[in-house]
Amino acid sequence: MSDSISWTDFEKVDLRVGTILDAKDFPKAKKPAYQLKIDFGNEIGILQSSAQITAHYSKEELIGKQIVAVVNFPKKQIANFFSECLVTGFADERGDIILTTVDRKLPNGSKLS
Repeated sequence: MSDSISWTDFEKVDLRVGTILDAKDFPKAKKPAYQLKIDFGNEIGILQSSAQITAHYSKEELIGKQIVAVVNFPKKQIANFFSECLVTGFADERGDIILTTVDRKLPNGSKLS
């Protein structure tokens, strides 16, 4: 287990539900990845992210999938692309990422509470 954090630290992490609108190959990434456009609703809008999820997901099956992302990280430049949020997931036994999703449809922008 990693170091403990305070409740105040946890409250700073803004985890939201978003729906993937578009997924494209990202050939300039060092590891295989997709460029995603994700709708987080009216308050946040549409953000883009780079995600190394090609082992378990095709671009086509990602469209319409609701995922959980951290939306309050600073933008990060990856090659010629700016990632605006961090899509969350868990590594399988090979280290390939399985997305964090919700089991029922929620409004885009719903916040973890």
